[in-house]
This record gives sequence, structure tokens and C-alpha cells, in this order.
Amino acid sequence: MDRRRSIYIPGFRHKNPIPNAAIIGDLLMSGVINGVDPATGELADGLDDQCRFMFAHVRAIVEAAGGTTGDILKITVWMRDRSKREALNREWLAMFPDEASRPARHSFQAELEGRIEIQCDVTAVIGGAQSRPRSTAIAGDQ
Repeated sequence: MDRRRSIYIPGFRHKNPIPNAAIIGDLLMSGVINGVDPATGELADGLDDQCRFMFAHVRAIVEAAGGTTGDILKITVWMRDRSKREALNREWLAMFPDEASRPARHSFQAELEGRIEIQCDVTAVIGGAQSRPRSTAIAGDQ
């Protein structure tokens, strides 16, 4: 029996055959998360909307694994232009308003594919993961 569980959320799929995240025990690690609009499946226009959708996907992935945003330990962010971090910080502060309880964050400037302005990955520690059901795939979203 595999110890690893794949996590999928509706409205956000990788073009390669990988899950949104994987979890073993209490440790969750995501693949790359970007600002795809879950209603259309297309990358959102502009940094503000891409940030908004990216953070919505972060929340959905952690919750699909049985956790909350309080379980996030670190977020690594890649941006086309790090000088535009105000959009990132706006969503960051909305998700993590308590300065005494924020995850670590590291951001890099990077050449990103196509129109992608920002993307991230997440590491979270989710208590009690082994006691949850093994399948988290959403019906019809495979």
C-alpha cells in the first residue's frame, strides 16, 4: 500500500501528468501553482488576478488534503518582476493577517513560461493525515 496520496482540486490541472500536490504522513508538498481562472481553465490576465487565483488554489489544495492555511510552513514564489510584489503582498496579508503566525516565504525573479507573471509552490505540515481517507480526487476531475 502506498504511503503517498495525490491531491487534486477542481479547476486547476497541470498540463503534465502530475497532481496538484502529494502528501506522505503529515507532509504536503505541491507542484507549481499559478493563476489559472478555475471557471475558464485559462491563465488570468494581469498580475493582480493571477495572484488572487494562485492564492485561492493554495487554499483549495491545502484544504483538499484535510488542512488549513494555518498548516502552511513555507511558500516559494517565482515572479516575472519582483519589483511588483505589492500584488503578492496584498494577497499574502489577506491570507496571513497575523504577523505572529505567517509561513516562511522566499521569492525569486524568474523567466516564466508564456504569460505567467507569478507562480508558487507550498510546503505544509497537516496533522492527522494518515487517519484520513486515501482518495482525495474530486469526482469527475480525474
